[in-house]
Amino acid sequence: MTADDATTMSVDNPLARPSELPFRLPPFAGITLEHCREALLAGMAEHRREVAAMVADPEPPTLENTIVALERSGALLDRAWSVFGNLSSSVATPRLREIEREIAPLAAAHDDALRLDPAVFARVDAVHGARHEAGLDAEALRLVERYHLDFVLAGARLDDSGRARLSELNQELSELSTTFGQNLQLATEAAAVHVTDAAELDGLGEEEIAAAARAAGDRDFDGYLLTLVLPTGQPVLAKLRNRELRRRVFEASAGRASTGAYDNGPVAERIARVRAERARLLGFDTHADLVLADQTAATTGAVDAMLGSMVPASVANAEAEATILREAAARDGVELAAWDWAFYSERVRAERYAVDTTTLRPYFELDRVLVDGVFHAAELLYGFRFTPRADLAGYHPDVRVWEVTDSHGTAVGLYLGDFLARDGKRGGAWMSSFVRQSGLLGTRPVVVNNLNVSRAPQGRPTLLTLDEVNTLFHEFGHALHGLSSAVTYPRFSGTSVPRDFVEFPSQVNEMWAMWPEVLAHYARHVETGEPLPSAVVEAIDAAQLWGEGFGTLEYLAATLLDQAWHRITPETEVGDPVEFERAALEAAGVASELVPPRYRTTYFQHVFAGGYSAGYYSYIWSEVLDADTVEWFKENGGLRRENGDTFRQLLLAVGGSIDPLAAFRAVRGRDADPQPLLRRRGLAPAT
Repeated sequence: MTADDATTMSVDNPLARPSELPFRLPPFAGITLEHCREALLAGMAEHRREVAAMVADPEPPTLENTIVALERSGALLDRAWSVFGNLSSSVATPRLREIEREIAPLAAAHDDALRLDPAVFARVDAVHGARHEAGLDAEALRLVERYHLDFVLAGARLDDSGRARLSELNQELSELSTTFGQNLQLATEAAAVHVTDAAELDGLGEEEIAAAARAAGDRDFDGYLLTLVLPTGQPVLAKLRNRELRRRVFEASAGRASTGAYDNGPVAERIARVRAERARLLGFDTHADLVLADQTAATTGAVDAMLGSMVPASVANAEAEATILREAAARDGVELAAWDWAFYSERVRAERYAVDTTTLRPYFELDRVLVDGVFHAAELLYGFRFTPRADLAGYHPDVRVWEVTDSHGTAVGLYLGDFLARDGKRGGAWMSSFVRQSGLLGTRPVVVNNLNVSRAPQGRPTLLTLDEVNTLFHEFGHALHGLSSAVTYPRFSGTSVPRDFVEFPSQVNEMWAMWPEVLAHYARHVETGEPLPSAVVEAIDAAQLWGEGFGTLEYLAATLLDQAWHRITPETEVGDPVEFERAALEAAGVASELVPPRYRTTYFQHVFAGGYSAGYYSYIWSEVLDADTVEWFKENGGLRRENGDTFRQLLLAVGGSIDPLAAFRAVRGRDADPQPLLRRRGLAPAT
């Protein structure tokens, strides 16, 4: 590794030094995209110099002069990526996309220059070889072992020609993933359904119609614009009475990025093929085998056994629901189609369980759900308090900032909320970090949650669906993971755990959305202040299993599609990506005209432009742990501070510093029992 191509920074670049704002919050108001570009380039050059200095150290390799030196290196690059990476997801512009396309291959080459440098690996390998005689504490020992595994899985043991080929593949993958994500964002915006006649929107509420009018106005359209969220299913499909418009919305969603200038089919096929070649180069049969080597599931066989055990019952449950929906649709003279499912499912829910979830939105005003629900539960469980910091600015006017303190009034970090949909923001919901907690670096966490809630008309409150309420609690579970972190090394901070474990804490946090004490605190009518009627709460609880057949099957279809793409070998003849998808779903036993995958290939951002390749199974894998942990909370009195402290101290706070399943056992007292999940999903008899 050399220090060539050093890049200097302008003195006025706000990213050139650690922020002087509280908790090192980036000074967004002064940061431009050109600042980000300059800092990324300079940060890579500085990182190369730092690592070169570590390699040149004449002293024998030790924890401090090698592994800890690597942990400390790259601070400028980390600052730049934390800002630019978040902006690319939240406020993308044509210029930002240009920079992203420029930087992606350079960043891949930079990572390879570190991980594939024989001199760097020789020092890491030497520390690893002497680790048991070095008197290391448990966290330092795990750090050495994790670093060594990171380097090995990245190809550090390859010969010169292997390393050269791996670098080529990694650069191509970085470019392809960037293309996939940008295509999807642009295709999703282009696929929004334009409506000129307000009568076609029959079934939508006043706020939703006003939001559609505003979306049209934002793009200088007349009438109304129904924008799309990331999954196949769109919330408006449960409400629109106009069947033809339902069809248009469904087909716009399911056909996204599948034709024309933004066609992601060939991009996805090439990504899968390059990943297959890379896995073979690294000594694995498939990309899925490579990914599983560093997950709690450990093997593709374990994943296959779990998914396979769920398919028959899930298909049977979905078909049973379809039979009921066909009967409901037939009363309207309709032959049930995929775009009718959500509409008639809501009708059946209302008829059978006396609850219509489409009418609940007035009880779920965004700020009240957030402050009196999400924050309230976190205070009761963990002692966290959230104070608005109007003096601190986010990266967009929609973003708000809260300071987080613990029960003793000690500062914990900052929480940022960016909840509204807009052009330039990718679909879905997520959590990420601007600053990670680390005792080594003396940093405290700055985390952000993103949602894509429809923007309310000016002066009107923002209302959530029941699904969006659950999503907010879910994403806040990730935020709690980051905020609770209490580790020494940044490598282990917060959500830095295996992909098939990271969803576990966030899924646990969903339980508090419908917990009686929490629900009663936030679910009040936005106009009258009346609480959500107890009869409605009971009906929601009674209807809990309705729709699980559909929900489980659409998830399994996406998961098995992910596995199919990432089980190919370099010799596999893929052919047409659409046909590959159809054949994969048929072979897995989950093909259904009425229940399409939650994500189809061309808009499966999680696996082709995110970190979930061959890992989308992790949601249900983590849900085994989640469902069993919910049982633990209930057995121990539920929403009690003692329970929260146990969960925070033994699991959330340790991040990746100990084996994640050991952290689970520390809380639960044993390995996970899959039965609670099977009962939750209607795949086993209730007890």
